[in-house]
Amino acid sequence: MRMYDIIKKKRDGFSLTKEEIDFFVKGFNDGSIPDYQASALMMAIFFNKMNEEETLNLTLAMANSGEMLDLSGIDGVKVDKHSTGGVGDKTSLSLIPMVASCGVKVAKMSGRGLGHTGGTIDKLESFPGFSTDIPVDKFEKNVKEIGISIMGQTKELAPADKKLYALRDITATVDNMSLIASSIMSKKLAAGADAIVLDVKTGSGAFMKTMEDSLALANEMVKIGNNAGRKTIAVVSDMDEPLGFAVGNALEVKEAIATLKGEGPADFTRLCMVLGAKMLCAGGYAKSDEEAESKLSDAIKSGRALDKLAEFVKAQGGDPDYVYNPDKLCEASLKIPVKAPRDGYISGIICDEVGNCSVILGGGRETKESSIDLSVGIVLSKKVGDYVKAGDEIAVIHANSEKKAEECMNRLLKAYSFSNDPVKKGDIIKKVIGM
Repeated sequence: MRMYDIIKKKRDGFSLTKEEIDFFVKGFNDGSIPDYQASALMMAIFFNKMNEEETLNLTLAMANSGEMLDLSGIDGVKVDKHSTGGVGDKTSLSLIPMVASCGVKVAKMSGRGLGHTGGTIDKLESFPGFSTDIPVDKFEKNVKEIGISIMGQTKELAPADKKLYALRDITATVDNMSLIASSIMSKKLAAGADAIVLDVKTGSGAFMKTMEDSLALANEMVKIGNNAGRKTIAVVSDMDEPLGFAVGNALEVKEAIATLKGEGPADFTRLCMVLGAKMLCAGGYAKSDEEAESKLSDAIKSGRALDKLAEFVKAQGGDPDYVYNPDKLCEASLKIPVKAPRDGYISGIICDEVGNCSVILGGGRETKESSIDLSVGIVLSKKVGDYVKAGDEIAVIHANSEKKAEECMNRLLKAYSFSNDPVKKGDIIKKVIGM
């Protein structure tokens, strides 16, 4: 088998066999196939696309290119949750303790944030001492004993995907639905969960800006997961404005804790309930969404969900007292109100610009090597559909630099648009695919 023939076959619009895809992934991963040939194949795939069978085979080949976690020693259905990322997306911090306190075992691999989307690991490190840099046996032990563990993605997990994504990133071949879906799902399959619930964001703050593309990605990933023998559900959720009110690491942790006390923003709470219901149903702990949501509500009211977060933080080296006393979390030295420039209804917020403002303040990474300031960010006071008068507070900037705060202020004001007419608030849940 020759790489030249595989490239030519795909260039001419034909489908690749499992053997050809396996040959490519193995050779690229071990270095026997050079970057220039891999780049040529990626461009051929970019233009000629892949069918359902090819996409599955590519995903499985990348998943099998490294370590495959075996969680079969843990009783019950293990459920994973993945978000495609957005602004103010602190969902895992509330959702996972909620579902784990209802009996579902959650085994999750997470990453750090890059650009305007925040990473779960960065947020969790707001708890002093907390670490996701744990060995696999500790990861499995925590899932078995307390029902939750989150660890960083290891170098051994789907290494071919990491290499291939880096190549796609510099050869303008990222934006292909099969390649995007297989990249995400290869890591999910390698992480060993029995069921996967996907939160696919859509809108100005999401990776997929249009509903059409978001639905296509959600459908692609659900097909891959189900074809690979994993029960897979996708929820397409709105990201045309930030999720909840808080944007920034420690600020989002505080909002997640408030949500576990039943005091969270309505949109964020609804998303956690919908995703949580799917996780409970997938894990066999509820027969319907209604039953699942009732159990989740009880976990919040009883305090079990908050206690589960504290137990999880302690198990991974963090100080659980910060869960019960979130005012101890780090705070920025400056809190500067942002005032509405005119009367009217807020008709839109350019979501990714709010995320970019957080990056300007130091709350996000420009590059993978950048350090971040956990204390800074933005807390919105008003969102789309709310009526304001000129001079009303619409947000508060949390900063440690007056210069950065001023730059953020100017940019944040430009992200808001206003209308004289009432603006209807949309539902955060756009579509559910599967189950």
